[in-house]
Amino acid sequence: MKIFNLPDLGEGLPDAEIVEWHVKEGDVVKEDQAMVSMETAKAVVDVPCPFSGVVTKLHGQPGDVIDTGAVLVEFDGEDQATQPKNTSSDSPAQLQNDIEDLIDELDNTIPTTGMPEQHYPPSKAELANNDDSGTVVGEMESSNKVVSDIANIGNIKIAPAVKALAKKLKVDLNDVVATGAGGVIRPSDIKLAHQMKSQSAQTAVTTQATHTSEPKQTQVVQPSVVVHKPKTPDPVAPQAVTDEWQQVKGTRRAMARIMADAHAKIVPTTIMDDADIHKWQAGEDITARLIRSLVKGVKAEPALNAWFDGDKLAKRNISHVDVGIAVDTPDGLFVPTMRNCEERDAVKVREGMNIIKEQIKSRSIPPEDMKDFTIMLSNFGVFAGRYATPVITPPCVAIMAAGKLLNEVVPVLGGFEVHRMIPLSLTFDHRAVTGGEAARFLAAVIKDLNKSR
Repeated sequence: MKIFNLPDLGEGLPDAEIVEWHVKEGDVVKEDQAMVSMETAKAVVDVPCPFSGVVTKLHGQPGDVIDTGAVLVEFDGEDQATQPKNTSSDSPAQLQNDIEDLIDELDNTIPTTGMPEQHYPPSKAELANNDDSGTVVGEMESSNKVVSDIANIGNIKIAPAVKALAKKLKVDLNDVVATGAGGVIRPSDIKLAHQMKSQSAQTAVTTQATHTSEPKQTQVVQPSVVVHKPKTPDPVAPQAVTDEWQQVKGTRRAMARIMADAHAKIVPTTIMDDADIHKWQAGEDITARLIRSLVKGVKAEPALNAWFDGDKLAKRNISHVDVGIAVDTPDGLFVPTMRNCEERDAVKVREGMNIIKEQIKSRSIPPEDMKDFTIMLSNFGVFAGRYATPVITPPCVAIMAAGKLLNEVVPVLGGFEVHRMIPLSLTFDHRAVTGGEAARFLAAVIKDLNKSR
């Protein structure tokens, strides 16, 4: 008997979730034959058979989380010569070398850790062409475009059993929103699509019966209201309440580990203040202004655009500004990186945000674009909240968060005026940054945001 233990799938994570078995007990398999699809925080990875033989026992069912190094499959194998070179049953790390190339081909996404962005006020062209929903702490785009071949988008995968369920419930897969990391369509996604389809049909019947004789009314939207009101994201459906313990999986599992690591390693301190933006021109892109202000802050106080190694007590101040932009999705938080922001104007920032939106939507963000940011930005205010204590992801030393835009009464030349304000919260790692450095940085940010353009 030969035992195959789950190897480290190239991410250093302690476990992975079974998505779909491609073999069953009793099957005769060949070396390198697809054996099982495993979902990690990065992607859905097909793990091949390590040698030829007969499958005698599968350890786990779809949905089970298997620890790295734990027994995954038992075989009655052929002679030892059929085993891959440099592979042993008790050394999963060695097996990683044999499947590394396959993992690299499939590993296109990293759900890691983000909310929608605010536009105040959005331009008319933007309102017409950019119907965003979702969340910078970020921004996600909604679309009516129907995808005709889901297998070619990112790492979308669907198990045969789930396909069968969709067929039974007469659900079109093009209407299903995949919630599994890596674009996996889960049974719950099929059931939700079926429920929504049933509810829509019921609503249509009820509406037709009730309002057959009523004329349609056209809603008139006042342009001034639309132009000057920040967009509100579509609400994210709450998670189902079952009163039962459920294992955290996929992106949220990775998010939990990242937050725990940050809590253990960072010494966070937060300072807060407001920026007065009443001089802004109509149609200002708040994300572009926030990123520009971060660059100004870094120029005034470079200490916050840095990495810190707590074990070695070493710090590296970085010359370029790569902003990690927190984006919220139903699957959890992502932090894609916008590179070289010191070289970007508002147009290039918007182009970068559009690319990020599409990549998150299709789960196609390259691994290198989900790491190595030098400073972080969160824009939670599109939902609610004035100030916060945002979490820094090591090795970064600072994150700035923008709260909900507010109208405030301010004294002006002996009188009072109502001005639009942006609440700001700056969290910094007090091991690497002093209070004075953080305050000077925030002062430079506010000075830039206070400008008319």
